[in-house]
Parts: sequence; structure tokens; C-alpha cells
Amino acid sequence: MMISADNELLTRVGPGTAMGTMLREYWVPACRSAKLEADGAPERVRLFGENFVVFRATDGRVGFMQDACPHRCASLALARNEGNGLRCVFHGWKFSVEGKCVDAPTEPRTQRERFAESVPVRSHPTHEAGGLVWVYMGRQDSPPRFPDYEFTNLPEDHVQPYRGIIRTNWLQGLEALLDSAHVTFLHSANLNSDRGRDYFKAESDYLLNDGAPVFEFDERPYGFREGAIREEGAARSYARVREVALPFFSFIPSAPQGARIVCCSIPVDDVTTAQWYIAYDTDAPLNPNLFGAFGMWSGDPDHFNSDMGDASNLWHQDRQAMKDGHWSGITGRGNAYEDFAVQESMGPIVDRSQEYLGTCDRVIYRARKLLLEAVRRHRDTGELSFAGDDIDYTAIRAVSFAFPREADWREVDPYELQEAAE
Repeated sequence: MMISADNELLTRVGPGTAMGTMLREYWVPACRSAKLEADGAPERVRLFGENFVVFRATDGRVGFMQDACPHRCASLALARNEGNGLRCVFHGWKFSVEGKCVDAPTEPRTQRERFAESVPVRSHPTHEAGGLVWVYMGRQDSPPRFPDYEFTNLPEDHVQPYRGIIRTNWLQGLEALLDSAHVTFLHSANLNSDRGRDYFKAESDYLLNDGAPVFEFDERPYGFREGAIREEGAARSYARVREVALPFFSFIPSAPQGARIVCCSIPVDDVTTAQWYIAYDTDAPLNPNLFGAFGMWSGDPDHFNSDMGDASNLWHQDRQAMKDGHWSGITGRGNAYEDFAVQESMGPIVDRSQEYLGTCDRVIYRARKLLLEAVRRHRDTGELSFAGDDIDYTAIRAVSFAFPREADWREVDPYELQEAAE
């Protein structure tokens, strides 16, 4: 059970809040790189309760700045994108990729240049990697080191990012990504389907047959590794080793070889979350329709769940299908749709003071504890947790495997498992 004050501290992310201030110090995904064309339409982005536009300039660089024109607050989503900058359609003021006003044609010619230099424009640094445009919104003059996870260094056809939008707080999204215990129940129909068994292979049986794994942890400077341990006969165990790179990322356990998925929960505002599902393969190009292999979806990679429904229609839950054997009744959809429906059903910000947690929730209260410690530390001292120059982000890899009962899953190298599989 969590006290209400701590719940507020963890969930409120707007300007001036302790958590919002801390989360802005990390690089976060803003949009897909493929969404932006040189001199094309600017893309509206909302993050941490504030509105921005992101655009690709004539020379290919990406700019990220406030949505409201500093002049009269017209949206720069309407702006002309030309000559390496955005020109507001209202009065023609122009802004560069660096977020500077470079022309104010409504001012007298003799004063125009000096006036333009005085115009305050809020902009933020960007970085492109892994098929995504990332942005740093923090207070440091120089952006921190970019977390170069292995999916950020792959060829374009080896990575597929998809964004879901859910009507919940960011922490609800993150906690769903960390929870291994629910998979046996909520996703049982998908695990037992032909497409589920094709993707999860032998792992489906482990997950379906044991809904109460033993959870063990390995502390890391970026967060922790979680081992969900299930028994396999008398002599072997099966581990699903999740990598948790706080504050946003959950690397989903998968087979040693083949496609992998990493997810992150990014605050749009207090009650809306962008949940990214990033599929990647370090060795081969991905199937162009990989996401469709998990079930029906909207077809829009920028909002893949736009067709999921809401509380008014119970997210299209089919009660007859439930009577016929489908666990959740959310049929023909991938696991994300089931997760999203459950998260939204809790309300925009769940009242965690009303929860009654069990042993299956060890990963949940571990993450909460670490996040509470981190936000208080940052608020009181300015020290940032889960980051540092000594972290090898490229080595973070989640994996599932069987191992001898007497062995320690923490000592298994996921890269050696891949070599053995090859």
C-alpha cells in the first residue's frame, strides 16, 4: 500500500513538479524519424504536459520547439517549413532549427535583425537513433550522454518502432511493462494461439503452466534485472530475465536468437501516456508486417491502438468469446491491447493507497521504491539516478532460457546464449 503523497510524487509530471523535473533530464522518444520529411509538415508533440512541434529542415536536421509562436501564440504546426526553418503563417516570423528567431518581417527594416535576436524561443536538442527522434528537455546546458541501447545502432530495416496512446498516467504504463505475473492469465489466449506459439515457441508452455514464478533480482546502475523463475521438471529451471532501465524502459525477455522487443512508457501529460513498442533484430531485417503477426491493429504506427475502444464499450470485450474459452474476451488483438484495456480500467491515475499487493508484485514495489528514492534525491540534491558514463547500455539484453537447477541465472551471458543458438 502506498500513501497518497508518494503516489502524487510519482505520478505528477507537469512543469514544476519534482518527477516532471527529473524525467526531463533523460533523453526520451518524441516521434518516429520516418514521420518527418525535409521541408514537410511539422509534427505536433505533447510531452510532460507541454506542447511542441518537431520538424525536419531543408538540410535534414531536426528541430524541436514550442508549439505556440512567441509572437501571438498561433500554432507552429501550421507553419511553412522552408529554408531551414519554420515561418509562422500568421505574421511570417521565422525560427531556425536551433530555436532562434531569424526574421520578423512585421518589424521596421532598420530594427528587424536586432528585434529578432531578442525574441525568446523555447527549443530543445534532438538526436536520431533506432528509427526515433529523441529529445532532451532538461536544464543542463549540454545534453547528457545518449543511452546507446543496442537497438539504437542497427540498420534501418532491423528496427520497427510503434507508438500506442493510452488514457492513463505514465506509471500505470510502466508497471504493466514490468509485471511478469499477469502474462499467464491476461495473455493466455494469445500464448496458446498459433501465432503466439510460433513467436514464443516453448516459452508458451512455461508461462501457461506456472502462474506463480519466483522473482529474483540483480541490481544494476541503470535499474535492475528481474529473473522470473519457473520450474522445469526435477533438475532444471526456466528464467525470463527482464532488463529494467529506469525510469522508462522495460526490455521484454525473448529467445536468445531472433526478434526482440523493448518498451517504454513516456508521459504525454498526467493522464495520457505514449507507450512505445520497439521491435528489433540485431542479425537480420525484420518482417515488414511484424506487428500484424500479433493480431489486428489500426495500421498506424504512430497510434497503433486508435481502434481499441474505451470504457464506454469495455474496449470491445466479447463475453461470448470468454464463455467459449478466450480468457480476456479482447479477441484478435495482440498483448498490448489487453494490457491497455486493463490499465485504462484503473482510471487515469490509480489510487495506490487502495491496493493490496502480493508476492507476485515484488517487481512493482521494487520499481516504486527506486523511483521514489531517485525523485527525492534529484529534488533535494540535483543528483540523477539510473545514468552515468560507466554504464554499458549496448550490453543490456533481456532473454529467456532453461538452466540447471543448481546454477545461478545471473551468471548466464545472453550473448553467449545467442552464439550457442547460432
